Amino acid sequence: MNDTNGEPVLTKKTNPMVTGFGKRWRSVLPWVISTALLFYVFGYATNWAKLVAALEGANVPHFLFFATADRLAFFTAWALLSAIALRRFVAHVPITSVLAIRGGSELARAVSNPLADAAYALGLVQLCGGRLDAVIASALIPGICHFFVMLVQMTIALPFQRSADPGVIASIALTAGFMWAFLFAGVGSIALVRSGRLRSRRITAISAWLERFPPGQIAPFLVGFGALAIFDIHIQWLASRAFGVALDWSALAARLPLVYLAFILPTLGNFGTRELTWAWLFGEFGERDALIAYAFAVNAIFLVINVLLGVIFLSRALQLIGAVRRAQREGESIPPLRRDPTDP
Repeated sequence: MNDTNGEPVLTKKTNPMVTGFGKRWRSVLPWVISTALLFYVFGYATNWAKLVAALEGANVPHFLFFATADRLAFFTAWALLSAIALRRFVAHVPITSVLAIRGGSELARAVSNPLADAAYALGLVQLCGGRLDAVIASALIPGICHFFVMLVQMTIALPFQRSADPGVIASIALTAGFMWAFLFAGVGSIALVRSGRLRSRRITAISAWLERFPPGQIAPFLVGFGALAIFDIHIQWLASRAFGVALDWSALAARLPLVYLAFILPTLGNFGTRELTWAWLFGEFGERDALIAYAFAVNAIFLVINVLLGVIFLSRALQLIGAVRRAQREGESIPPLRRDPTDP
């Protein structure tokens, strides 16, 4: 069923018996993975005496300030760029409404990433009158732009990773190479379809959809995420030094994308994933226990900020969570929006 603009609306019904197990599994899986990883990190692979010493040696006020600034910058940038994408490509919605939906969904994220993703997606669809392209525009366009910015960032910083572990350098090179190959394959396929040399119904549909987004309209998103990347590298550099771990600026530029890509693994608030990847990627800059302590402290601060953001937008948060629960009870499908892993 379509609305007056010919766009699909949210009316599809699903069989609750068929999808119930999958939904329960998606809700439980992050808890299972996080519990296993945290048990390994803090119950087996960590020297608690060194970890406590690292925490005691940190400049707590400075670290709290820098870590808080980093999380708020990501929240603000993603919310604003998502709102701009909606206004530019879908409907002229109030920016404050998108901020409220984003902020409200963060309260659910303190408990469950799938619940938060569903709340955010459903809130956007409701805001735009049931148009599914609202979810696509708000998530896909900023996500693609951030993907490209991270790729350029890794590529530029890779030649400066001379002191890193060979395994780390290989991981950066392989990841960047795969991302470039994926990008060129996509662009090349679309070019072949448009020239008539390749026939593919699916790629043709993608090509037609991408015509809605001319390069001039996409440029502001690339600039915005470029500025966010520079800010993120510098604020992480400051936060790590406040914690007593002196990380190299170029190392952060090359390896932070790998940390964020690791968040694709479903966990509770990225606990376990961040600690392991941080300790592995930045091992030459400090003791493993200090790096784990830093990553765990960052996660804890981000969790508190997510809860506070949800409390600020508490009314909207309760509305979104209630709407998700009603949609699930009535068997309505919720757009499969997933938070970009690079948004920590």
